[in-house]
Amino acid sequence: MDNQRLFIWIALLFILWLNFEAWNNKFSPPPAATQSAAGTTAGTAAAPGATGVPGAPAATGPSGVPTVPAAPGAAAPAAGTPSAPAVTSGLASFPPQDAPSIRVRTDVLDVVISTVGGQITRAELPEYPVAKDRPDEPVVLFNKDSNDTAYVFQSGLATGNANAEPNHNARYTAAASEYTLAAGQDELVVPLTWTDGQGLEVTKTFTFRRGQYGIALAYDVKNGGATPWRAAPYAQFVRHWFPVEKSMWNPETYAYLGPAIWTGEKYERLDVEDEANANFQLQVTDGWIAAMQHHFVAAVVPKRDQAQQYSLTVKDMDFLLRTFGPPSDVAPGATARFEQAVFVGPKLQAQLEELHPELNRVADYGMLTIIAQPLFWLLSQVHKFVGNWGWAIIIVTLLIKLVFYKLAETSGRSMAKMRNLAPRMKDIQEKYKDDREQLGRAMMELYKREKINPVAGCLPILVQIPVFIAFYWVLLESVEMRQAPWMLWINDLSVRDPYFILPILMGIAMYGQFKLNPAPPDPMQAKIFAFMPVVMTVMMAFFPAGLVLYWITNTVLSIAQQWRINKVVEREDKERRK
Repeated sequence: MDNQRLFIWIALLFILWLNFEAWNNKFSPPPAATQSAAGTTAGTAAAPGATGVPGAPAATGPSGVPTVPAAPGAAAPAAGTPSAPAVTSGLASFPPQDAPSIRVRTDVLDVVISTVGGQITRAELPEYPVAKDRPDEPVVLFNKDSNDTAYVFQSGLATGNANAEPNHNARYTAAASEYTLAAGQDELVVPLTWTDGQGLEVTKTFTFRRGQYGIALAYDVKNGGATPWRAAPYAQFVRHWFPVEKSMWNPETYAYLGPAIWTGEKYERLDVEDEANANFQLQVTDGWIAAMQHHFVAAVVPKRDQAQQYSLTVKDMDFLLRTFGPPSDVAPGATARFEQAVFVGPKLQAQLEELHPELNRVADYGMLTIIAQPLFWLLSQVHKFVGNWGWAIIIVTLLIKLVFYKLAETSGRSMAKMRNLAPRMKDIQEKYKDDREQLGRAMMELYKREKINPVAGCLPILVQIPVFIAFYWVLLESVEMRQAPWMLWINDLSVRDPYFILPILMGIAMYGQFKLNPAPPDPMQAKIFAFMPVVMTVMMAFFPAGLVLYWITNTVLSIAQQWRINKVVEREDKERRK
């Protein structure tokens, strides 16, 4: 089997796979939904035996602007049994527009916290502009500006009554309306206080740290009443979900948007378009929940030694993802503390791992995570020395070539021998052009006599393809590569080359590699393969510049290695003939 032919077929299959994914995501029929008379999706009953019923996003007005619905009116559960807020239709209740809020600014976060429930209703990332040519426009995660972008973080303590506070609709008070991390200050503490007027007091505290996107969240409860008080902590993301248009010409659209969880054993996406997830529930210990998008994530890490009830409720184009903890009793005159960790920001894997060793999986590398994660680690280590992700890609590509050098050398020697045998192979083909059986027998005898394995060139290509695809996902998903410059005109390795110079250079390098390898015996095949670098140049023109840089580097190194092997084999053949 010809090495060049296999390489081209695998490359074409990769491109066809991308096309299929784009077509499948764009044209596959949406799941059926039961419609009520009012035109909204009917509610779904909770699974039997669930601890509390997960809440669904609450109603919005006909204009799409979030409105304040009446408090949930579901019947209270059994006395003393904490439960999460009851299911309603539409969006979950957001704080009213005129509700007092608190602005918190650190060196990396600009956050708005409503005094209604301590909901985080806006989160800006000043260090991450939406585009390099719009440096003053930061990426925004949480916000409630419109129905199309509604996305908030809600948390609270659930009690025996679904309507009882301090849930995420409780009215808190704060000592100030603005908190700013001052120069030289490493920690910023933002306390909010709620009381029932009968001796029960809850202080909800957000703790921010310099340079960190992780936020510590704690509830300190003082029961000054005369009766025991039982409560369970919960946290949830409420988000308007929208399908992302898939296109192979814009590879970043393949990034996952939606809810995901770590079950304590595995990472799992929860597709909101899958009816099976419309009312998902799972008991989890040592897990986390996350609302995912390209390069950025919001996540909650509950206490790792406590069993949590994870749930997802989907209504229309909205989803509510919740973690609901176990109840605790606070005796009269006693105190208690409930703790959670929240992450709001870019998928910086080192910071994610500080909150949970498996939280770095939100950098979703897909099926090739087992290759992509070590690859990213290696890139990160090299980047620490060179300080530039482009040069890190080149150096790591060189290291990969060194690892597979002996394997590639075996393949290269086989191809070099076949190249030298090309005239004799052509004579055999001409001699037996009308007898394919005899032709095959003669060719095999030639290979055996010259000690050539015609399939030896396949293995290095098969090994490199998974590495190539893993590199693709590393460049696509790793926020560290986002807007990372290399040099000259390449100012963002995660998007296409704006002038298509790298893809053209890649095509030239691929053509050079084609000329260096043994030519196919069939003239028509030779013409097709000679034209393939042009096809691949067009295909790769819209891929991330970092990926094209990897392919160019790999191809140039392959050419250098094959050229040297060809010279060595030629010299050996000459010495053997003497």
